[in-house]
Amino acid sequence: MDINIPPSNTVEIPRPVAAEERIKTIDIIRGVALCGILLMNIPGFGIDWSFSDTIRRGAHNTTDFYTHEIIEVFFAGTMRGLFSMLFGAGMILFTMNKKTTVGGVTVAELYYRRLLFLVLFGVIDAYLFQWWGDILYLYGIAGMVLYPFRKTAVKWLFVLGIICIGIGMLKSSLWYNDSRDTRKAYLEAVASEKAGKKLTDKEQQAKTTWMEMESWRPDRERIDSNISKMRSGYTTVFDNLLQRNAGSQTWGVYHGIWDSLCMMFIGMALLGLGFFSNKLSSSTYFMGLLVGYGVGIPIGYFMFMKGEVGSIDYGAYLDRYRVSHELLYDLKRVFLSVGHASLIILLYRSRIVPWLMKALANVGQMAFSNYLIQSLICTLFFYGYGLGYYNKLSFHQLYYVVAAVWIFQLIFSSIWLHYFRFGPFEWLWRSLTYGKKQPMIKRGNDGLAA
Repeated sequence: MDINIPPSNTVEIPRPVAAEERIKTIDIIRGVALCGILLMNIPGFGIDWSFSDTIRRGAHNTTDFYTHEIIEVFFAGTMRGLFSMLFGAGMILFTMNKKTTVGGVTVAELYYRRLLFLVLFGVIDAYLFQWWGDILYLYGIAGMVLYPFRKTAVKWLFVLGIICIGIGMLKSSLWYNDSRDTRKAYLEAVASEKAGKKLTDKEQQAKTTWMEMESWRPDRERIDSNISKMRSGYTTVFDNLLQRNAGSQTWGVYHGIWDSLCMMFIGMALLGLGFFSNKLSSSTYFMGLLVGYGVGIPIGYFMFMKGEVGSIDYGAYLDRYRVSHELLYDLKRVFLSVGHASLIILLYRSRIVPWLMKALANVGQMAFSNYLIQSLICTLFFYGYGLGYYNKLSFHQLYYVVAAVWIFQLIFSSIWLHYFRFGPFEWLWRSLTYGKKQPMIKRGNDGLAA
């Protein structure tokens, strides 16, 4: 594609997207994804991570178990999947309406400056706001890979997404095979021992390694220590989360980047097809809903019951299955994410709840601010330097907090955007990206959107 270069005495000042240029369905889907991400994040904020083991080993007819089942089957990975898809689509939208001009900043410079500041905000969210599950840092790193592919044909974007899924599956398989090898070496050592043979040092080590792995379970002393620290002051919480934060960021770049890139490439492709911009027929979206849910939900249920619940006895699980059920994770995410997005667009077209669609669009337009605000609200509610509710609610009660945060953000976003062009963190991010303080207060109809 040729780029029209203006005369040398003309410098086009780069600017954020104007309100009339925004695609409303993308804002609505992003708003839903932002709200949905809290469904997955809330246990990390409010309860010791041993909850999953406790629920799996407990009765399966409790409110906590049913809640856990619904979240894992319908939403696990899919809200972040949608968010990742829209992040990839957003990269295209960010670059397509900007031009490199003589004497002006290049599009590439703007793009990478934007991502470097996103990485910085991720560090702030993790270490200052104390959310160890932050995704901004990873998105900033992963987004740097996308720019060279901004003009890639749709079919090749799908291919790139599939390749990334394949790499993620390969890494997961290698890890699972290592566990199987450890299990196999243990069983061989036990067989030798039963046969009355003296174990070699290698066999003794194999036996010790597996027994440590098999016997590992959250112990009461560690749980109590973690709860006590999370209900303490800011510096104690910081020290307690420091290693987890560092580990999460390192793991995300090394392992999780394929998880993010696959959905980002697919999101770029779907934008190219007109899927997110509401350009396809209603029958196409209805088919996306049927296929997405028809394939994604059974896979999600199968993974939960056979994989998560079925692996309580990890040794028996390794003996029974040559491959992990987790290999289906990205397949489930893609289908369910498309199903969710199709349903949202169909609801938008039906005009059944226009007030809700408008409110969700506002949340989506302020997604960056709302994501960080979720961290602030939840840490202040659960951690000891706030209200100190950490591990005081049962698992299903955490979702009462989620509902309250949703209501707040739906109302807050609508009120804020009535008076301001950007969310507060969007304004800061854009001012840093463009190297110039952006106009904030709306004056008549001259507002720029986030």
